[in-house]
Amino acid sequence: MSEAVSPLATPFPPLPAIAGVTPRIARAGYKDWGRCDLTYVELAEGTAVAGVFTRNVCCSSEVDLGRQNIVQGKARALVVNAGNSNAFTGYRGREAVEAIMDQIATHLGCERDQVFVSSTGVIGVPLPKDKAHAGIEAALLAPPCSWEEAAHTIGTTDTFAKGTMATAVVGDKTVTLAAIIKGSGMIAPDMATMLGYVFTDAAVSPAFLQQCLSAANMRTFSCITVDSDTSTSDTVLAFATGKAGNAPIASFDDPGADAFAAALEQVCRDLAHLVVKDGEGAQKFIAITVSGAVSDESARKVGLSIGNSPLVKTAIAGEDANWGRVVMAVGKAGEPADRDRLSIGFGGTWAAREGQPLADYDEAPVAAHLKGREVSIEVDLGMGDGRATVWTCDLTHGYISINADYRS
Repeated sequence: MSEAVSPLATPFPPLPAIAGVTPRIARAGYKDWGRCDLTYVELAEGTAVAGVFTRNVCCSSEVDLGRQNIVQGKARALVVNAGNSNAFTGYRGREAVEAIMDQIATHLGCERDQVFVSSTGVIGVPLPKDKAHAGIEAALLAPPCSWEEAAHTIGTTDTFAKGTMATAVVGDKTVTLAAIIKGSGMIAPDMATMLGYVFTDAAVSPAFLQQCLSAANMRTFSCITVDSDTSTSDTVLAFATGKAGNAPIASFDDPGADAFAAALEQVCRDLAHLVVKDGEGAQKFIAITVSGAVSDESARKVGLSIGNSPLVKTAIAGEDANWGRVVMAVGKAGEPADRDRLSIGFGGTWAAREGQPLADYDEAPVAAHLKGREVSIEVDLGMGDGRATVWTCDLTHGYISINADYRS
């Protein structure tokens, strides 16, 4: 964790224990730092799992094996290594992951494909098998830890621990979701160095859990960007232990299915926002709402074009109401748009409507809005009913400093 905490940081909330989930942490020593860097989460037998993974073709062996393992739909354990991404490490990296899976599977007496592994940190350095083995042995003997401790342990350049929770009524039972995430830079999830984990005591079939997570991902994690870079390691996993005692949810026809899906999406949205608020060097949290697109997906792509624009992001950092840069970003998105229908606003104040600057446009309220920590940009394409919201942060000198010194 960085010593300089983001000005957008929020306190870690009190998260409840989830029946059937036991987190532990240990120090494997992947880097020369005086902190725990290995997280081990043991899961009850019968736990369902779903996941979304990076589409970066230079992904890690952890991602490759995770994609393979997710098909069978069950999980007994999760291991997260911080400080080394184990990506672009060839057969040695894969052997390291398989050794971890074998070690845990032997301990639990389960199939190897029920053990999920994630790693995050520097690319191109094979994960040291001896350190991983010793770290896991230490974790197996460690007492259960809090969610906040686990959230700190999975972090790298993060400046604060990130977590959230939600509940839902399913039939006559209340189910609980608790979730943690790490992420600060190399953030432009295309999923489906962001790692997120959701744990719930709900009884949910693996197929329905996957359906809900994939849908939530498209409206949350795949709608954020810090720097337009999609990590080699991006992974979000959801685990459902079934310990709440509700009648299992297998489709949206089942009682409480809508409530569970809404709670899962809310948790994913909370986590996504926390990652943006910890964007490397970030000083402002930016919400970009695009309406009037030909489809929701088109609106999302336009929003990401704006959110990924260095010119837009630096203008916000400088509190400059330069809406011409938003026009540029809309035009380069490659999506249907018409300059003569385009409207742009900041914080609810329209600067241009239907392709022209407003004659009575007053920049003063916009300038005041841009001085705040939370900034909104509104874009109406005037083409259809599609809409989406994308979240990003500003681009400051801090981003350069953090990434120029990342390996030192």
